[in-house]
Amino acid sequence: MFLDVQDVRRAFWEDEFFPFFQPIVELASGRLTGFEALARWHHARLGAIAPDAFIPIVLKCGYINALTQRLLAKTFAAAPLMPASLGISVNLSPLQLMDWTLPGQIAAVARRGGFPLERLTVELTESALIEDLDSAQAVAGDLKALGCRLALDDFGADHSSLFLLQALPFDELKVDRSFVHAATGGRAGRKIIAAVVSLAHSLGLTTVAEGVESEEQAGMMIEFGCELGQGWLFGRPASAAEIPRMISVPPNLRCACPAASAQEDSMTGMRPARAELEETVCDAA
Repeated sequence: MFLDVQDVRRAFWEDEFFPFFQPIVELASGRLTGFEALARWHHARLGAIAPDAFIPIVLKCGYINALTQRLLAKTFAAAPLMPASLGISVNLSPLQLMDWTLPGQIAAVARRGGFPLERLTVELTESALIEDLDSAQAVAGDLKALGCRLALDDFGADHSSLFLLQALPFDELKVDRSFVHAATGGRAGRKIIAAVVSLAHSLGLTTVAEGVESEEQAGMMIEFGCELGQGWLFGRPASAAEIPRMISVPPNLRCACPAASAQEDSMTGMRPARAELEETVCDAA
């Protein structure tokens, strides 16, 4: 598939970028806690295009802030479809942390959409380099001052993990799916997950397991003390129109582990595990 700057420009003109929403749940109870907004391009000719195919072009042509604002506006417009107790997570490029106007842009979009920023979690993927740490710390501080939470996404996928943890004021740590999958593959994988969750808790961070595909994986993460989970076991990304359905049918789970078994009697609407492979997604921006 060949895409270029002209395709991206036309997509903005035709308004072809939209957020999809994937459930995030409390692992021990299956309670829905919020959604992550994921970028999607509905190309007029090619159909659905994965974010990893178009985000690099958007970055190259300097449209990343425009895409962020457009997706945030649509994300906030969908917020009335869900209870006010549910949060929304979005992913920003670390390059945007170099832009001191970013917090003001987000605040303006939220104000127009009537969305309280206390419900917003901004996820930063660790794999991209942050060249100007002072600027990143200042922008992160401004986002926190607005009420936003900060999450370090894909923890463990790159060597910069520990450096970023001590450099920026994160509230959450999202455990990379490769670690989650390794947790059920042997003793070494379990030791790594135990160490990651323990590290996060020692820093006062909430942990989110990414790419959870089976009840076995969910049960293992509960045993290690991971609080939240996200993945195809709990629901695939869907359009805003599907939010009421996802809320009305809670993505609860049943796990064969002590932490989950103790709560089985109060859990309803259990879903079977899904065998599909987790898709690669790039979040809203």
